[in-house]
Amino acid sequence: MADHEFTIWAPRPERVSLDVAGIRHPMSRSDDGWWSARIDVAPDARYGFVLDDEEPVLPDPRSPRQPDGVHERSQLWDASTAAWTDDRWAGRSIEGAVIYELHVGTFTPEGTFDSAIEKLAYLVELGVDFVELMPVNAFGGTHGWGYDGVLWYAVHEPYGGPDGLVRFVDACHGLGLGVLIDAVFNHLGPSGNYLTRFGPYLSTGSNPWGESINIADADSDEVRTYVIDCALRWMRDFHADG
Repeated sequence: MADHEFTIWAPRPERVSLDVAGIRHPMSRSDDGWWSARIDVAPDARYGFVLDDEEPVLPDPRSPRQPDGVHERSQLWDASTAAWTDDRWAGRSIEGAVIYELHVGTFTPEGTFDSAIEKLAYLVELGVDFVELMPVNAFGGTHGWGYDGVLWYAVHEPYGGPDGLVRFVDACHGLGLGVLIDAVFNHLGPSGNYLTRFGPYLSTGSNPWGESINIADADSDEVRTYVIDCALRWMRDFHADG
């Protein structure tokens, strides 16, 4: 067990409770709409949030892991414990580089990061410089293109989750391959999108793929921060090159 502070930006509800393994803990609100609670939890604790005492328990919009899909509780995952071996990786220039767009779910029959690792030598032989992963954020269901993601911070569990992505990027760097992440920040998928329960994440406008993200309307500062922090997470926690 270790002391952990849970935080959530939720300006809309009047009350927010933290649910850890079925036990509810009240959260304290600050003037800017952030709620917090500090408790002792296991490093892999399952948790979620209850808004205004209404079921169901909702996953964390900044969820580090979704082991049971986008409708269920989130799970803590500590990026600092990842077993990296790419300390000598210094990156490489993208100018004039050959980029291979890779869909994890269809690149191999197994559709996982680990099975994709087994074919990386083939990409090197082919002359590839960068692997561009099509979206690997968490989306509803098992199979999909990833462009209907709803929990942008979590890695799609059927692919291997966050640990699988760590192993994949580490293996790429070991073979001299850079890694790019295709991240979608202009819309959300229809299944598992609970963000509007928490705050004004969506705008009044739309685009060809659905409702647009609130990056310029009222209370959009935190939404822009949400997007930027997610992009930084791919590079900081998963060593993506861009």
